[in-house]
Amino acid sequence: MQYRLDVGKPSSPEWLQAVLEDFDEFLKDHADCERKASSMAMSFVAKYPDRKEILPELIDTAVEELEHFRMVYTLLAERRVALPKQMKQDAYVKALINRAHSGRNERFMDRLLIASVVETRGAERFRLIAENIMSPSLQKFYKELWTSEAKHGEVFVRMALQYFDENMVYSRLKWWMEQESAIVEKLPIQPALH
Repeated sequence: MQYRLDVGKPSSPEWLQAVLEDFDEFLKDHADCERKASSMAMSFVAKYPDRKEILPELIDTAVEELEHFRMVYTLLAERRVALPKQMKQDAYVKALINRAHSGRNERFMDRLLIASVVETRGAERFRLIAENIMSPSLQKFYKELWTSEAKHGEVFVRMALQYFDENMVYSRLKWWMEQESAIVEKLPIQPALH
């Protein structure tokens, strides 16, 4: 069984060029995204403590995302680039969340699937960076992250399948991938993960 769908709209060459041309700025945004991903996994734990079947994996995911933040922070420190004083709001994630259902169970499923979609896009973009950046150490780093993000994309779908009908989950995931493609198409080109 496939636990995630591939992105519907590939990232543009212009996005990749913006990242490669201002990689320090990208790293700052990447660090923020890893912090937010860790917090997002823990927010599930805080909001849904009754969903005991998925709590251990949510905690593991939060710890892994925090470790990714540490790794990106180390890169920033090596390059003598400071973390931003404030984390910017992520227009991409906000646009996704604004499309989520509001009922408790419906929103729970939507938030899990949004997490899957965001991780899947991250994997796609990390793959592009790994395949196109000149530094061998950064190639290796982003290849490892690409693998991890792809796994996380699957984790959140498996979590949804613990609580919801398979047809409902995949139908909604397909809808989310379509929504995500439309959102990505409208994002400004900038050296940022989203």
